[in-house]
Amino acid sequence: MSEILTGLEMCMNIEVLLLILLGVAAGIVIGAIPGLTVTMGVALFLPITFGMEPIAAMALLMGLYIGGTSGGLISAILLSIPGTPSSIATCFDGHPMAARGEAAKALGVGIVASFIGGAISYVILLFLAPAIAKIALKFGPYEYFSIAVFSLTMLAGLSTGSVIKGLISGMLGIMFSFVGIAPITSFTRFTFGHSELNAGFTLLPVLVGLFAVSQVLISVEEKYRDDHAVLTETKIKGFGFTYDDVKGQGSNCLLSTLIGTAIGILPGLGGSICNIIAYTVAKHRSKHPEKFGTGIVDGIIASESSNNACTGGALVPLLTLGIPGDNTTALILAGFMIHGITPGPLLFRSQAPLVYGIFVALMIANVMMLFVEYLGIRVFTKILMVKQNVLMSIVMVFCVVGAYGANNRVFDIAVMIGAGVLGYGLKKMKFPLAPIILGFILGPILETNLRRGLMKSSGSFLPFITSPISGAFLLIAVVVMVYLFYKGITKKAEKTAA
Repeated sequence: MSEILTGLEMCMNIEVLLLILLGVAAGIVIGAIPGLTVTMGVALFLPITFGMEPIAAMALLMGLYIGGTSGGLISAILLSIPGTPSSIATCFDGHPMAARGEAAKALGVGIVASFIGGAISYVILLFLAPAIAKIALKFGPYEYFSIAVFSLTMLAGLSTGSVIKGLISGMLGIMFSFVGIAPITSFTRFTFGHSELNAGFTLLPVLVGLFAVSQVLISVEEKYRDDHAVLTETKIKGFGFTYDDVKGQGSNCLLSTLIGTAIGILPGLGGSICNIIAYTVAKHRSKHPEKFGTGIVDGIIASESSNNACTGGALVPLLTLGIPGDNTTALILAGFMIHGITPGPLLFRSQAPLVYGIFVALMIANVMMLFVEYLGIRVFTKILMVKQNVLMSIVMVFCVVGAYGANNRVFDIAVMIGAGVLGYGLKKMKFPLAPIILGFILGPILETNLRRGLMKSSGSFLPFITSPISGAFLLIAVVVMVYLFYKGITKKAEKTAA
């Protein structure tokens, strides 16, 4: 407690508080703009921290991290375009609510879920970080492969219509992830002689193309539609929702938070996966799974509480082991190095006041995020009143800038446009887009850890099954698939009987 109070004292000065507020506000704006990501925001602000005190620099970066992760819900709900990969699942129910005039409610539920998910994960980080890190150290290639296999079972759950279409979409994503130089062996594959394809496809251009560009094309197709007039007369009280709107969502929020924290702790997975998995789990647990995707608060709560919980989880391996949990924490690690701080097991002894100062900064940033987004709800809903042709033109400009800024390659802009045309075609044919992204992210994890595991076991598959943690995840994956298959047969039989 004395170290926590010391950390609180370090943060309770006007300079640090203003830097946290600046980071949160800038992060929300960056996260809300399609094509820009939290990682880009941290990269842009990193040089500014050179001349700062360590606690001030870390406070600014933590504010950016939290604000950027939460800010993605704004464009996800209002435009059906995820501002960040962490907000993909927020689109599924958030935008349908906005389309029927409940944008304020959707935003309010998402903001509060973000706050709760983040708060719980930071408490876990504060008290359990070293113990959790010891467990995470036991995960090797066998365990990561099994987690990826288990995550792939979520593909069927993401299909609102045909399960077959969902699986086809997932396989497309995995197929695209294989383009470029193979892991371990470094052989080029599926490049067809084009050197631009040697590096493969980057997540950001593919994500922006599938969700943002395809949505722009659909808006062009429906340019004469104007379904936002209802918003001009909407009166917003508080966060835009009542207790009855979220009654009974406590278990959904808590479970999604734990999923987000657990996935965040495992290096290399991150918020882009946890929000989809939490959404799918919430859908399977629900008494009315058929309502998911039509605009209900359950889906928003699952997605937003998990992706913000992932931020606390990703900081566990960073602070305790010196291993970044995702791309953003890799840049935060660079921020530590700039100020001569080496994260790892000794950090809690050598720099205890700073560590607890970071914990306090996280919690303050989380409260500021809630406050800033609460004040912004009335402003955010005004976006829907802008004419579609103006709004989508601005979105398209940001998409091009974001796709190019990922790797400074014009080729990525072409990838984005190609992915957009593909996404538009798949939407017209009622294929879900989320499984493509899930497959695209999990493909390299699956392949890399399969190869490493086989090298470690001299070509034997047996350790993948006999390793306790790995075997448990594979067993769960089989049980989930059997359950989904049985559920599908039962539902088909009920329709036939009806």
